[in-house]
Amino acid sequence: MTQSESPPRFADIAEPKPTAEGLAAAYAKVSADLDRGDVRSAVAAWEHLRRAYGTWSSLVHLRFAQNTADPAAKADRDYADILAPEATDLENAVKRRLLAEPDQPGLAPLVGAHALRLWESDITTFDPAIKPDLEEEARLSARYTELLASAKLSIEGKTVNLAGLGPFAEHPDRGIRHEAARVGWTFFETHAAELDEIYDKLVALRDGMARKLGYPNFIPLGYRLLRRVDYGPDDVARYRQEVLHHVVPLVGRLLEARRAANGWDRLRFWDENLIDPAGNPKPIGDHDVLVAAAQAMFAGMDSRLADFYRSMIDGGFTDLKNRPDKAGGGFCTSFPSVGMPFIFANFNGTHHDIGVFTHEMGHAFQNWESRHQPNIDYLWPTMEAAEINSMGLEFLTYPGIGKLVGEDAADRFRRMHLIGALAFLPYGVCVDHFQHEVYANPGASPAERHVIWQRLERKYMPWSDYGDIAFLNKGGRWQAKPHIYGSPFYYIDYTLAQCCAMQFWVKSRQDYRAALDAYIALCARGGSAPFQDLVRAAGLVSPFTEGALADVVREAEAFLGG
Repeated sequence: MTQSESPPRFADIAEPKPTAEGLAAAYAKVSADLDRGDVRSAVAAWEHLRRAYGTWSSLVHLRFAQNTADPAAKADRDYADILAPEATDLENAVKRRLLAEPDQPGLAPLVGAHALRLWESDITTFDPAIKPDLEEEARLSARYTELLASAKLSIEGKTVNLAGLGPFAEHPDRGIRHEAARVGWTFFETHAAELDEIYDKLVALRDGMARKLGYPNFIPLGYRLLRRVDYGPDDVARYRQEVLHHVVPLVGRLLEARRAANGWDRLRFWDENLIDPAGNPKPIGDHDVLVAAAQAMFAGMDSRLADFYRSMIDGGFTDLKNRPDKAGGGFCTSFPSVGMPFIFANFNGTHHDIGVFTHEMGHAFQNWESRHQPNIDYLWPTMEAAEINSMGLEFLTYPGIGKLVGEDAADRFRRMHLIGALAFLPYGVCVDHFQHEVYANPGASPAERHVIWQRLERKYMPWSDYGDIAFLNKGGRWQAKPHIYGSPFYYIDYTLAQCCAMQFWVKSRQDYRAALDAYIALCARGGSAPFQDLVRAAGLVSPFTEGALADVVREAEAFLGG
């Protein structure tokens, strides 16, 4: 942040509630400018409109996540979900007008050449005929979020939500870990019929929307919705094979070593969370202690990170404490009319607090660094590139991580985090492969989908042993993954980004300052280029390049073997 910029405060952010009529009138003015040939004025007015609407929408969805039981917040989200297709319709009409402008060479410097490519993809993902389907899709996704947030689970004399199970799920006592697994998955088994029904309806809706738009199924539409303009399903399928070939054997060896180190007869599913035989390192203190310690960590890395983090905390742009009725997980959202992001998480006293915090901080820092990009399409990169910013920061905090876990536990934390990053890759590609099979076979029954998951699980995670947890043995594990319900095909982005983030880690071991500077430069580029161009500009190798995973896996194996 420069001295001339006054740091905003979250409490001061407000945007008036838009209406369909108001949006239509505002867009009519944009169209009038285009009719007059005043493209520059039209683009400026449209940019202002999109930023204001984006800020309002982010506020509404954030407030619902902060308290899913608040009737007013739920009503506002329902209203936003109904309005969203109307806004998309109006936005796509402007994109079509601009793409039809005869002076494309003159338009590109004004809006950005990559934006034009994005818009060409965007306009194929919407038609007024699917407005009711989009509203229903949003309603079903919200129902899934509410259902998981409603969990009230009893363990060790305490009542917790799903996030609150975290400390028990990685407890050094094997019996407590087993009980955490039993309690958590019993909740999903109790609601299995509703979970199946929600997903069944979502799959049917998405397949129906794709066919209305002229696609054979949802897969190509899903890729276009994620604005993947430089790779497709065949590239992703090859990448999954790379994970299967290079990563799955290593993770199997690491898990077997863990089993032997702990003297277990068999490694059960509830043992996988306990990575460190001495107990997974934990944060040095509660929320307040961790937030304060992070300031010192970022100060030791780079003044740009430290100054930005201070503005986040001072401005109230974080909500990190777990509480009843709060949506699970963590995310980063932003307010494009303000230029400031917001981090949402659920601290539960485990190492995941640090992982989620540094991950979402990476997203937030990128959004801040790219706030001066010329249009809203560039404020965020596409998702797989955005996850490089988040996962990259997880690795780049390694030198100062002792400030969050204690210096005596820093080496153990780094080892645990790296093992966790590797172990995640097979699960991540399994989730992706599952979704490809689901949407290629939309008529499959709920029971058949569980069989698909079981088959793929045996392929990518052959070590999974669920013991006496019946729901997991019946192929139900995927139903706890919100991305499968609410963000189809997004999950592979984490694994693609992990490949790139681990390259930053390798580079940081050779020249930390150069790696950090390259990372910050990548953040500043925002979404101004497609995924593979951003990767190459950062000096990284595309995950779709043969050997990209082999190199980082070799480095990781050498590090872990030392």
